[in-house]
Amino acid sequence: MKRHIAGLHEESRHDGDLLEGVFLVRIAAARYCWHPQKPFFSIHFVILEPKEFVDRSVSGRVYCSPKALWRLNWFLRDFGYDADLLGREEVDEKALLGLRGVIRTARKTYARRSYLNLDSFASAEEWAPISADQRIRATARGEGASDDLQLHTD
Repeated sequence: MKRHIAGLHEESRHDGDLLEGVFLVRIAAARYCWHPQKPFFSIHFVILEPKEFVDRSVSGRVYCSPKALWRLNWFLRDFGYDADLLGREEVDEKALLGLRGVIRTARKTYARRSYLNLDSFASAEEWAPISADQRIRATARGEGASDDLQLHTD
């Protein structure tokens, strides 16, 4: 049986769901995902500020391959992860829940698909200077954020 579905041939545009900018966030969920070359933590964030995006959410990956451990370490320290667990080289998914910090997201396109990339991050205490000094306007649909933030980057 054949069915006619209007718009099927057109390229899907869910890119509007990808928020780009700088956000004060809280970790709502975290899950370790094993991969032979690039294991990672999939992290679901709930946006706390700016106010126009409160209660929206974004998800991203923090890789934990040997080459990316420095970035995971910085992420954990900036989000206030338990220093004792970090010292024992343990990441407890439950201990990540509720941690707060600042992330900068950007859309990356690979093979005609858009992905949200966690470009940089900082501690929650840095949100006030960032928002007050630079009046960051995080926007949907690629208008982006200021490039002169003092956040940890690759």
